[in-house]
Amino acid sequence: MGRFFFHVMGALAEMERELIVERTLAGLAAARARGRTGGRRPKLTKEQHEQIARLIKNGHDRKQLAIIYGIGISTIYRYHPAGEPSGTIEKSQETKYNR
Repeated sequence: MGRFFFHVMGALAEMERELIVERTLAGLAAARARGRTGGRRPKLTKEQHEQIARLIKNGHDRKQLAIIYGIGISTIYRYHPAGEPSGTIEKSQETKYNR
């Protein structure tokens, strides 16, 4: 009797897990259909990135800019690498919120 009980409980747990996954996927699909995307919003706007690019061209230190804008220095280097003359955000690095 004990083995049967655990087998039934295991089957119920598996069914509940499948329902949770199904509802989660349906919710994510509905959110995507409404134009929502997952993940965290970028800290800086496109205008702020352009301002940082101008400041870098004018000789400001990336470390100081990171402190001023409240972001990590690696974020500045990701969008404005050292030795890159353009100082603009590439298309591949733009996000939905920076457009």
